[in-house]
Amino acid sequence: MSKREFKVWRGDAAGGKFVSYPVDVEEGMVVLDAIHQIQRQQAPDLACRWNCKAAKCGSCSAEVNGKPRLMCKTRLDSLPDGEPVTVHPMRSFPIMRDLVTDVAWNYTVNRKIPPFTPKKDTQWLMQQEDVDRVQEFRKCIECFLCQNVCHVVREHDKKDHFAGPRFFVRIASLEMHPLDSLDRIPLLKKEAGLGLCNITKCCTEVCPEEIHITDNAIIPMKERVVDRYYDPVQIVIRKLTGKDKKD
Repeated sequence: MSKREFKVWRGDAAGGKFVSYPVDVEEGMVVLDAIHQIQRQQAPDLACRWNCKAAKCGSCSAEVNGKPRLMCKTRLDSLPDGEPVTVHPMRSFPIMRDLVTDVAWNYTVNRKIPPFTPKKDTQWLMQQEDVDRVQEFRKCIECFLCQNVCHVVREHDKKDHFAGPRFFVRIASLEMHPLDSLDRIPLLKKEAGLGLCNITKCCTEVCPEEIHITDNAIIPMKERVVDRYYDPVQIVIRKLTGKDKKD
């Protein structure tokens, strides 16, 4: 057993600071283990959100050494040895207390997305490739690390005009479903603000479920928006049919 210094952000919406805590480190420990040890032995009032400790609930999201991660999935032996481990709440969302942030905005965005609506009198048959495509998107555990790392949400505060990577994934899962009957392309272009994404792939890099957010969800949705609204032939057809007025 050895000791390691943890610098944990303590405070609330009014402000705060990093507080140092020495932690007894054992083999196989993850960051969440260290936070629990600090709660037990040194700071019982330290606020931290967690649930399953199996990287499936998405509750323990934080910034460890400046990178958005799940604390329960971040092993201490994966971090630079001999250096303090910093733990900070997600910076894209309002801080409630210590490591707990208010992510309610995400659920507000989610409610704006029309749910899966099957075609009338459809036969419930799908090709395996369609099943695989949709299944990847459904692995999302809503940890919101992708939302936190996205510069449009984090640095430009475009929450009123931008849905963020997590919800581009959800819309893609519905748009690519062969049995769904709704059209969400106008939502992507306007209210969801897909055009603000400049494809940095930072969301893909932090996804704990290794969903290919950019390549398999965002880029295909951008292509559909471009085909619909910027292809010259489509523009003429939409004007002739009056569909451009509806969108």
